[in-house]
Amino acid sequence: MRYINKRDLFTVVKNSGMIMIGIGIMCLVPIIIDLIYFEFNFIGFLIPSLISIVLGFICTKAFNKNNVKTMRLKHGMIISALSWLWASIIGGLIMVMVSDLSFVNGVFESMSALTGSGVTMYQNVEILPHSILFLRSLQQWIGGLGIIVMIVAILTKPGTASSKLYASEAREERLKPSIKTTLEHTIKIYLVYTAAGIILYCLAGMPFFDSVCNTFTIISTGGMSIKNANMGFYHSNIIYFISIILMILGATSFMAHHKIIKTKGKSLIEDIQFKVMISIIAVVSIILYFVSTIVPIELVFTIVSAATTTGASVQGTDMMLGWPSFVIICIMGLMLIGGSSGSTVGAIKLSRVIIFFKGIYKHIREILSPEGRVVAIKFSKKTKITERNISNAGNYITLYLICILITWSLFCLYGHDPFNSLFDTISIQGNVGLTLGEINFSLEDPLKIISIFNMWTGRLEIYPVLITLRAGFEIFKR
Repeated sequence: MRYINKRDLFTVVKNSGMIMIGIGIMCLVPIIIDLIYFEFNFIGFLIPSLISIVLGFICTKAFNKNNVKTMRLKHGMIISALSWLWASIIGGLIMVMVSDLSFVNGVFESMSALTGSGVTMYQNVEILPHSILFLRSLQQWIGGLGIIVMIVAILTKPGTASSKLYASEAREERLKPSIKTTLEHTIKIYLVYTAAGIILYCLAGMPFFDSVCNTFTIISTGGMSIKNANMGFYHSNIIYFISIILMILGATSFMAHHKIIKTKGKSLIEDIQFKVMISIIAVVSIILYFVSTIVPIELVFTIVSAATTTGASVQGTDMMLGWPSFVIICIMGLMLIGGSSGSTVGAIKLSRVIIFFKGIYKHIREILSPEGRVVAIKFSKKTKITERNISNAGNYITLYLICILITWSLFCLYGHDPFNSLFDTISIQGNVGLTLGEINFSLEDPLKIISIFNMWTGRLEIYPVLITLRAGFEIFKR
């Protein structure tokens, strides 16, 4: 049976054109920084951006009069997967042209920034042009909310296409009945927190350029820093504390943020994901405080960074390698779980973990209950958990762990340390960015390509990528 036909391809190509134009425009923005600092690298930004804009315009116009199907979820998922890959390639080309990275390293760096993974291929980021540093930060800021979300909110009209593209990036929450209005309100919330972060960092003594870039990377839970020592460069507890607050805000559902004013803050207290996230951070912090000698503020910063999948750090890789194995294992667990659904985080996400364990509890109660009794469980006061919810959560967690297992096995095949490789594999699959040094500029190219795939699937929650690969296989099979 054919799942993809010519009309499906027309639908994907036509709607991808709009996204390609948006990606090209995004990559033109750092030219402003290039001109401000008189770095004159604008050609390196201009050529890839124009390639994306021109090809996008051709795709949009060439298929505009064709018999294009109504947008379906499968189309949205294929468009989403291809758009993230295309954005990584265009960003990678810029980095190749401006900073002399190899093509694989450039695409890795770009994918890492866009997906909020935060692992860098640069040996020394402090010698990079300001325009490249800003591009990496901007990619994280846009990627945190979602490339498709940003472009759909700005460039499209309300309708079915907007709805399907929104769902294609694994987003379900609606702040308003209309998807277009939902996206606009989400971006407003994002902008308010971004502005607040920049102001707070400036007040704490951070230079303005650093404040902008660091706010972009922290509120988006990206964590790719403009300093070699990451946030540890600033040696300021105030800056660490501001970062902790921003990371938690970024890892909290936009739905909870949206209701803060109306409920006078009760939306946060009543949000089950927020409560679980704060509880996990508090419990793990207390436990690790008593089993390690790590400075408390640095320990809490790292725990919050792992739990929110930000990947920012105040301790270098060399210091982390000296931490007790138990501490590292706890951080791995936090990186697996992640923060709230409907936020900027990666990993499995708290909603799935909560549903999964509530499903186990439900089945235990049903076995103990009288024959035939069905036990009802709720995710929150108003939301019931169905068997389908439990099944979907279990399936995704299984698929997620399989991705980690495959990549970890390949790292071991290439002779990398098994324990450190597992940590780094969990980190890239969850778009976290904390590392024990296995993933760096000297990593073998095949493993870099596999890592790019992990970051891609981790950000899009696997299914859009699998659907795209299945569609591609069907096309080439003919």
